Amino acid sequence: MDNLLNVCMGLGLSAACGFRVFVPLLAMSLAAQSGEISLAPEMEWIGTTPATIAFGVATAVEVLAYYVPVVDNLLDTIEVPAAMIAGTVVTAAVVPDMDPTLRWIFAAIAGGGAAETIELATSATRLVSTAATGGMANSVVSTVEVGSALTLSLLTLAIPALAAIVVGVLIVWGGKKIYKHFFKRNRNQTEDLGETMHDE
Repeated sequence: MDNLLNVCMGLGLSAACGFRVFVPLLAMSLAAQSGEISLAPEMEWIGTTPATIAFGVATAVEVLAYYVPVVDNLLDTIEVPAAMIAGTVVTAAVVPDMDPTLRWIFAAIAGGGAAETIELATSATRLVSTAATGGMANSVVSTVEVGSALTLSLLTLAIPALAAIVVGVLIVWGGKKIYKHFFKRNRNQTEDLGETMHDE
């Protein structure tokens, strides 16, 4: 049962990384320092004071940077791989009672995958906001993302099982968002190009 809850915690924190990379890492670091959660032996550095300070500074910089026009869209290109790495790390860190090889494979697929899905979906939302409002509404999107990262991180640490259910809903939402923005639109553009060439 404990291992199942740890898996739920890993999924919740990794999904939160998709909204903001460092918010869940800071929450996890503080929780580890207070003894609320246990980390895998090789990941115990996350619960040290220097790590907490570093995550705190990184969180502040990340949150504020997303309120700067143009920079927010540039950050999304960086945070796509960063979110996947962070999601993998937080999942591996909170699932200590698993064979190390299997733990990292699971963390990369489930944790990294969850973070990547949410990050791509939020990136698509920001691109739509930028196109529709010239970036004027991007600050609203950023505020929602920060709030989501914080809320999901706290919910995960308090009620991991409920957080896992929320993550399931977010994955479905994210998958639809990604398909609609990246795949369906590209397919339509390809079909339009093909029709144009055929007409010519």
